[in-house]
Amino acid sequence: MPNNNNNTQEKPVDAKAPIGSIPPKPLTRLALRLPQNVGGPLIGLALLILAFSFTSEYFFSVRNALNILDQVTVLGILAIGMTAVIVIGGIDLSVGSVLAFSMMLLGWLYQDVGVPMGFAIPLAILGGMVCGLISGTLIAKARLPAFIATLTMMSVARGMANILTDGRQIVGFPDWFTSLATQRHFGFLSATVALFLVMLAVAWVYLRFRAGGRSLYAIGGSAEVARLSGIKVKKITLWIYALSGALAGLAAVAMAARLDSSQPSAGLTLELDAIAAVVIGGASLSGGVGSIGGTLVGVLIIGVLRNGLNLLGVSPFVQQVVIGVVIALAVTLDTLRRRASQR
Repeated sequence: MPNNNNNTQEKPVDAKAPIGSIPPKPLTRLALRLPQNVGGPLIGLALLILAFSFTSEYFFSVRNALNILDQVTVLGILAIGMTAVIVIGGIDLSVGSVLAFSMMLLGWLYQDVGVPMGFAIPLAILGGMVCGLISGTLIAKARLPAFIATLTMMSVARGMANILTDGRQIVGFPDWFTSLATQRHFGFLSATVALFLVMLAVAWVYLRFRAGGRSLYAIGGSAEVARLSGIKVKKITLWIYALSGALAGLAAVAMAARLDSSQPSAGLTLELDAIAAVVIGGASLSGGVGSIGGTLVGVLIIGVLRNGLNLLGVSPFVQQVVIGVVIALAVTLDTLRRRASQR
């Protein structure tokens, strides 16, 4: 006789399901549903834009959008380098101070030494690269923790920025140089913003489609496994920090052009904003996860937050608290994702 007791039949087992897996808790399930690339940050950016559009009559305008783009250029350049550093499982606390050093080196070479600006620019970028190279050497060769090595460089670079001109700022650069950041081409695009966008595109292609980019994710996932696979972990680590330093030097050039000055106090807390932008964009501080698209959205979130709060008259000190809360939320969601993926 056929068995009519269909209610007691066992359901087929999914061969792909992990053995012993259990349904995640509601909060963990929510974290799992969040996109791991740019979906979640994009939603957050859209909500921010919507909120500020209702709270400030000056926010939602073409002029203000262009202002935001100008304001985030320096942070965006720093964040590109920080993305590569975080993807390999590192951290770079020195980029703000390296920016200040490169900025002062630029002004010192041009005004005090008499080097033409066309030569001072690459020398300033090279100065930033040397700082990053030293940090990378301490990490890859001397095996210092990235936190300690870059914290050391943060102090040294800030000190050097003040030593170059005895703590004074340098004002007055050639008109062609300042026009790089102030003159808009086609009515909306400055040379510094265009450079930032080109660098974003290059970094995106490299990380997404090139073997070298995939090597960075492999190192961040497991440096030992990457080494056993033939990846030159120490060499790549060293040059990633050198790249971060060079980009800090380039960001210094962009900031000097925008301000028409070099200031030894420049770049304070910018390293935290760069880390925040990368983490908000979906990168993991444990390494192996991150994207240029996510970083761009993270940079825009930081820029929109600061711009909107400025328009509302919120104190810069309160703004820093808000940024800190946003970082904490981003890291918490990242932690929940990693815990859920381990179940």
